[in-house]
Amino acid sequence: MEPQDVEVLYEMENDPASWDVSNFSVPYSHHVLSEYVAQSQSDIFADRQLRLMIVRGEDGEAVGTIDLTDFSAFHRRGEVGIAIREAFQGQGYAKEALQLLADYAFRFLRLKQLNAHVAKDNAQSLALFQSCGFEQCGILKAWWRVEGEYKDVVILQRLRIED
Repeated sequence: MEPQDVEVLYEMENDPASWDVSNFSVPYSHHVLSEYVAQSQSDIFADRQLRLMIVRGEDGEAVGTIDLTDFSAFHRRGEVGIAIREAFQGQGYAKEALQLLADYAFRFLRLKQLNAHVAKDNAQSLALFQSCGFEQCGILKAWWRVEGEYKDVVILQRLRIED
């Protein structure tokens, strides 16, 4: 993340439509996001997470974010989260970013596994993760509360094949 990414983060983090797939339900100020970007060391071992901007190659436009959270060096695993700005959805950016992150996590960080939590009714996200080699390995019943209703969440996992 760069300081100029704060505006995109502000737009994305403060969109209530995305709160149902995160654990946050309050808006962030520019100040809080600026401090977050400034204090991030962009070192997964120090921060225990890694947030990357998904940037379009031809013009440098930030189209979304991809995160590796709940990082455990000991267990060699992390959880993936991805968000694409509405104007850029359906154009293949999420798939390319997810493939690149998985390659980085498995080849460079030497992680054994990646996992993701996706609402059971989010067919588009389920298809994305499955197209990148993630497999369903469980369901958490009534896991996320969204607008007063509870949603089941699918746990997806991708294991690195040892080389």
